[in-house]
Formats: sequence, C-alpha cells, structure tokens
Amino acid sequence: MKSYSVKELMVPLSEYATVTEDATLYDAVLSLEEAQEKFEDKHTRYRHRAILILDKDGKVVGKLGHLDVLRALEPKYKDMVQGEGSHRYGFTNQFMKSMLEDYQLFADPLDEICCKAGEQNVKEYMCTPTEGEFVAEDASLDVAVHQLVLGHHQSLLVTRGDRIVGILRLSDVFASVFHTMKECFEK
Repeated sequence: MKSYSVKELMVPLSEYATVTEDATLYDAVLSLEEAQEKFEDKHTRYRHRAILILDKDGKVVGKLGHLDVLRALEPKYKDMVQGEGSHRYGFTNQFMKSMLEDYQLFADPLDEICCKAGEQNVKEYMCTPTEGEFVAEDASLDVAVHQLVLGHHQSLLVTRGDRIVGILRLSDVFASVFHTMKECFEK
C-alpha cells in the first residue's frame, strides 16, 4: 500500500463542506447539501459525511458529523453517555428503550425538534480533532489505514506543514482497497 499517497485520495479542503464556528446547525446542513451536490459527479459515488468548522482565520477547529447533528435533536443526550455508541458499553435494546422513556426523549413532534436543533450553534456539537486525526499529505496509505482503524475514525484531516489542506475519507480509502482487491482476483 506504500505505492499510494494520502494526497492521491484526499478531498481538497476547497471541495468540502465548511462553515464558520459561529454558524448554526442549519447553516452546516445547508453547506453539506451544497458540497454534496457539487462533489457528486466529480470523484466517487460516496457522499460527504461531515462538515468542517473553521475559525475566523479560516483554520479548521472541528468536525461535525451525522451523529453530532442527531445528538443535537435531543438536548438531554448531554446528560447521558458521551462518546461512542452505547452498544459499545453492552447496553441491551431493552435498556436503551427504557432510557428513551425514562428521560422522556423525543417527546415533542419531530418538526419542532428539528427546528430547535437547527438554531443551535455548531460549536456546541462539533468534535475537536485529536492528534490521531491528522495525517500528512505525503504519507503512504498504510499509515492512514493504521490511523483510521486504530482510531475508529470516519476521516482524517490532511496536513501540509501546519496547514490543513484536505480530508481523507474512510469511504475513499475503502474504495481504493476494494478496487485493488478486485484487481488481484480478476487477473
């Protein structure tokens, strides 16, 4: 896998969904929709799954993924388990259903919940990238796969020096590996 570099598979920052840190979740969803429409025919059939959050200087300070937006639908989630899905903690479906009832989650109609969530600031729900979520653009693909697997990441921020220049999506890495695997068996 050393023959592929991260730069070959990354999506340039200019083609990715971004909003500033003072944006609302609604602004972020609109940015994601716009980026997906522009990107769709260009590279792969896989859609963007996150929005990058920029500070006032245009530097990436966070990521907002699908689960982050869904967490915003119910403010009481902040009082519950943070981080990875509750299934990783061994919670049964019955227990999770009882939590839904005990905490009276999603008691309002969905349209009201979505409207309230859309007004929330992205900073409240974004994830700040950790050290393991950065990869150099000239790194080989095996380095990136290692980081994706061990970190359970959906994407990595691609750097050139101290600047973020793109995003390496798990879906694109998987597509590349899958294509190479197919070639092995079609010879």
